[in-house]
Amino acid sequence: MPTIAERLKDLREQNQVKREELAQVLGVSVRSISHYESGNRRPDYEGLLALADYFNVSLDYLVGRSNDPEKH
Repeated sequence: MPTIAERLKDLREQNQVKREELAQVLGVSVRSISHYESGNRRPDYEGLLALADYFNVSLDYLVGRSNDPEKH
């Protein structure tokens, strides 16, 4: 099952979003984004919701509980 870190990095790269841009959207540092993608830290609940909304995927997909990115 994919991890949040793997999904986040894949989504960011597939959508050609720079870490700086994503950090600005979430209101966190670029270092935090790097930590999220490496699995050293996890976004808080509000951050997870913001990421799911930003990439237009379901929260279950983002956290690896589903392979279906569609929101239902």
